[in-house]
Amino acid sequence: MSYLRYAIIARRLAYFKRIGLQIPSNSVLLSRASISRTLPTHVFQPRLYSSDFTSSKSSLRRARIRRVLTLSAFSIVFTSAGFLIATAPAIASIVALMSAPTDAESVAMYQAPDDVAAGINNHIVNHPLTQSLRADPAWTESRPHLRYPDSQKKHSLTAGTLLGPGKIPVPPVVFCDEGKKLVSMSYLGTDLCGHVGIVHGGMLATLLDEGLARCGFPALPNKIGVTASLTVNYKKPAPAGSYVVLKAETTKVEGRKVWVKGRIELLGKTEEPGMVLVEAEGLFIEPKYAKSLPRLFQAQPK
Repeated sequence: MSYLRYAIIARRLAYFKRIGLQIPSNSVLLSRASISRTLPTHVFQPRLYSSDFTSSKSSLRRARIRRVLTLSAFSIVFTSAGFLIATAPAIASIVALMSAPTDAESVAMYQAPDDVAAGINNHIVNHPLTQSLRADPAWTESRPHLRYPDSQKKHSLTAGTLLGPGKIPVPPVVFCDEGKKLVSMSYLGTDLCGHVGIVHGGMLATLLDEGLARCGFPALPNKIGVTASLTVNYKKPAPAGSYVVLKAETTKVEGRKVWVKGRIELLGKTEEPGMVLVEAEGLFIEPKYAKSLPRLFQAQPK
């Protein structure tokens, strides 16, 4: 007879005895004694109640809490690690932007890669207009495109994509008068054309957009903004392979808005204005999140 059957019979015998029922000696229901001799002792062990049951339940609860806390800790650790890995490039870029060279440092950073670039650079830095502005304490000289970290230059149109042989071989030299005026001198190479021998109009618009913005940003509360509108009027074809000068002036400031006008001229041999190639007017607005943006356009202390 199996243990299960013995157990069932034992339970029946115990129940009959409890209610006072007499069991015949020849009953198919064997006596408890005979069953107990056959079955292991644990069959008749009393069930756990009260404190034993409560203690077991508490242990299960504590084990469950420990498991939940352990899983939560692992989740936090791995989530944090994943976030740091994903944001590491952005964090590195922000740190690099925030530690950009000053205006004065940027002036001394440029090293010409070849004789052609060296000749262009010498012409710009020694031009009479450059010398005149450099002698005036109201102007701050810089080479702002050199303030960009190397990791960001490849993502920048004017500080990376457009700089190089045949394009803008030498970073422009820029003079700024604290959000009032700006003068920027550049050389435009032969690989920036729309028509043969003529600089692309979109290239000139790009220079004006950046130049006017750089002029007006220091007048904004947080020194940075975005282009809201830009009107460009082309006057003369811009010959490729020419020195040009961009001149800009802030005309109006209202809170987070600044209006700027400017033009691009051919750079002559003297300080006198050259032939006007294109004129423009722009409106620039400081975004509400401006405080969190790196201020690459902000003039540094002299």
